[in-house]
Amino acid sequence: MKSGADLLSGLKQWQILQLDPAACPMRDLLDCIGDKWSTLMMIALAEGPLRFSALQRSVPDISKRMLTQTLRNLERDGLILRQVFPTKPPSVEYRLTPLGRSLLDPIALLIDWAERSHSEIRSARTRFDANSLEPAPVAPTTAA
Repeated sequence: MKSGADLLSGLKQWQILQLDPAACPMRDLLDCIGDKWSTLMMIALAEGPLRFSALQRSVPDISKRMLTQTLRNLERDGLILRQVFPTKPPSVEYRLTPLGRSLLDPIALLIDWAERSHSEIRSARTRFDANSLEPAPVAPTTAA
C-alpha cells in the first residue's frame, strides 16, 4: 500500500508533467464507481450472475431507469458483462468480468474503512454544522 508521501509524490509528478486531469486514472475510476449505485451493483454481483429483476430487488430504492443506466456504465467500463439469452421473452443476466472481480478487494477495504470511520465522520459533520449555524456577526448600522 502506498504511503501518504508516495501519494503526494505521484500527484506532484502528475502536475509537473502537466498531464491532462481528465486522463487521471483515479478520477476516471471514481467517475466510474463513485456514484450512489455502482458499488452496490458490484457487491450484488459478487456472489454470481443475476438478472435485472434480482438486481433491482437487491437494492430496492433504485429506479428501473437508474439501474439500467448504472448497468450500462459498468458494462461500458468493462466491469460487468451483459448476456442475453434467446428465450421468449428474452432474459438478460449480468455478471462481473475478471476486471470487475479484481475491484472487489479494494471495495471491501473501502467498506471496512467506512464502517470503522462512520461515527467519527458523523460527529465531525455535527460539529461543523453546529459551528456553521451560528449567526453571522451583524454589521453595525449608522443612523442617518
